[in-house]
Amino acid sequence: MKIDRIETFLVAPRWLFCRVQTDDGLVGWGEPVVEGRAEVVRAAVDTLAELLIGEDPLRIEHHWQVLTKGGFYRGGPVLSSAVAGLDQALWDIAGQAYGAPVHALLGGPVRDRVRIYAWIGGDDPSEIGEQAAAQVAAGMTAVKMNASGRLSPIPTSAEVDAVVSRVAAARDALGEHRDIAVDFHGRAGSAAVRRILPEIAPLRPFFAEEPVLPDQAHRLHDIVTCSPVPIATGERLYGRAEFLAPLQAGVAVVQPDLSHAGGISEVRRIAALAETHGAVLAPHCPLGPISLAASLQVALATPNFLIQEQSIGIHYHQGSELLDYLVDPAPFAFVDGHINRLDAPGLGITVDEAAVRKADATGHAWRNPVWRHDDGSFAEW
Repeated sequence: MKIDRIETFLVAPRWLFCRVQTDDGLVGWGEPVVEGRAEVVRAAVDTLAELLIGEDPLRIEHHWQVLTKGGFYRGGPVLSSAVAGLDQALWDIAGQAYGAPVHALLGGPVRDRVRIYAWIGGDDPSEIGEQAAAQVAAGMTAVKMNASGRLSPIPTSAEVDAVVSRVAAARDALGEHRDIAVDFHGRAGSAAVRRILPEIAPLRPFFAEEPVLPDQAHRLHDIVTCSPVPIATGERLYGRAEFLAPLQAGVAVVQPDLSHAGGISEVRRIAALAETHGAVLAPHCPLGPISLAASLQVALATPNFLIQEQSIGIHYHQGSELLDYLVDPAPFAFVDGHINRLDAPGLGITVDEAAVRKADATGHAWRNPVWRHDDGSFAEW
């Protein structure tokens, strides 16, 4: 069996899919994308495809090594995301070839279902109480929200109070037996986070995500030391070496993205590294159906898994939803805030190829917003 064709598809609202085909007709799907830079990753996939055409798709680890190390210049979000999608597709093919779900190839399931959470509030959170209540009614046991919208470098008293009020509104709606994670999105900075975290701690957040930007990881130890709230990070880290310093700083939750951090192969290694530091895995996934399926396969086989992000209904999905690209959405059915084990071969889903090709005919050019402070200077989104 040899790989004989690799294609990519720009799929609304902001995704890139890849399709890897073998000469005996097996097809694997992956999701290699950097949100806002999908066209750039598409070019990277096309270049890396040169290393895979004519090769045995079942040599997944060998291919991962060549794809990540075969070039003198390595790493970074674009190349790591391109590798991630190709890696997902190869695991999908392997599962089909062996007649087993990917989690079986990773050692077998350690759980029967995967706990998930839903997004509320949008980029600039509002109507938090109402949205949290809606998720309770839908059976969710956990939600995540942005702590703030645009935030001053040193937040004012009013800005701090606004964060506390929003988290309090979510807690009121969720009650004491459900969880709320608070995402700082790198908007706050060390000084701001150290001011805010003690204020929201009495509301018992599940974790505080990305309190500082990745290039300020040297501040994580100070934040962990002062924070009564568990600290999470990792959506903008792309390999296990980049997770070492945050883990040594004491973060409680690592959040690699299956479409950014080298795919199934590398996220498994990141999870193992986290386990040696007593940390748990909560994969980042505000993306499409293939990325979610890959994340669930890892979650099912990873002992130190905590909870899975998923993007059904997220505010970025205008005009398209991830379920639109599946032949059958049943594998992603929510049951009491969980997704049950996926047992179909490969990634456990059937991609609607006709819908994908139709979407690619239109494509997209999604870009994240660029924010500015009141004085006109750049503000972190």
